[in-house]
Amino acid sequence: MRPDMPADHTTEAERLLRTAARYPEDREALLLQAAAHLELAGDRERATTLYDDLLSSSPANPHLIRSLKAANLWEYGHEAEARAIIEGLRTATPADAGAWEIMAETLETHDELELAEAVATQAATLLTGEASDQDLPHATQSLLVTRHRIRRMLALPHDDWDTLADTLHTAAVPLDELHDPKRLWSLGSSDPVELQAEITRLRTELGSYRTALSRPFPVAVLHWPEAELDELLASYPELESEYPTYRAHLTDIEASLRELAAAGTPNLGIVPATVPSYEAFAASESSSPANADLLPQYATTLAARGRATTWPPARTAACWCGSERTYGECHGGVEA
Repeated sequence: MRPDMPADHTTEAERLLRTAARYPEDREALLLQAAAHLELAGDRERATTLYDDLLSSSPANPHLIRSLKAANLWEYGHEAEARAIIEGLRTATPADAGAWEIMAETLETHDELELAEAVATQAATLLTGEASDQDLPHATQSLLVTRHRIRRMLALPHDDWDTLADTLHTAAVPLDELHDPKRLWSLGSSDPVELQAEITRLRTELGSYRTALSRPFPVAVLHWPEAELDELLASYPELESEYPTYRAHLTDIEASLRELAAAGTPNLGIVPATVPSYEAFAASESSSPANADLLPQYATTLAARGRATTWPPARTAACWCGSERTYGECHGGVEA
């Protein structure tokens, strides 16, 4: 059961703290979750104490923790300290998109839109580089969407990063409409007419989303590109039994799909997997990425979001594995 009341959040925070004491190898992640629950319970001073505790113990991601601490401090009246932390982080130029997004959203929440836009633009300059939209980690993509929203509130014209955010956004409702200032302001309105209009619009969008999800989607198999698989196994060696080698992984994909096709299973597909996306999915399921049972659920979720490509490709088309050979010459060969 998910906690809904402040007392529930306090109880969940206490449970996480007890768990952290038993499993010190997971301490950082567990304390971050506990701090989030304390914030939701309104116990912001205690949440700050947890952030300070983490920062004093050489955490894996100190910049993210500092950004969370700044957001928390500002919420209970410590604006000057929060601003100082944000300025320090901007000087440190962290490589973590999550820290930048939290800083930008904190400033946005407190109506510091110009400064929020400057922070998001500094982050975009630092993190995107020459990468294509396909190479950007999920966290960086999310940052660009946040930047788009802030710039829309400021009525700034689209630039290249806004265009990239539009490209990355695959939902039926475009970002310009989602981030329409009148729409965003109506969500905080006390006018019943404005609120009812927004509820009606959201219901329409939810209906479209449900319709999209109800369409048949492929029975999908995960494909981890070699670099992603290396990162996955380095972070979660427990999954080595699932993926002994990259070559074996590719062979298993083709064999599994052929077996499904032989059994008469229609609408087969392959979905590309990435470590940040998989970690985010595991977090949404309150589980560890090392849990192999999550892998088929992750594949199904990606397929439901339209990320799957149809298998088999045409024999003259590029092979799904990315070898730059045709499917017929690669995994589509008779002996594959």
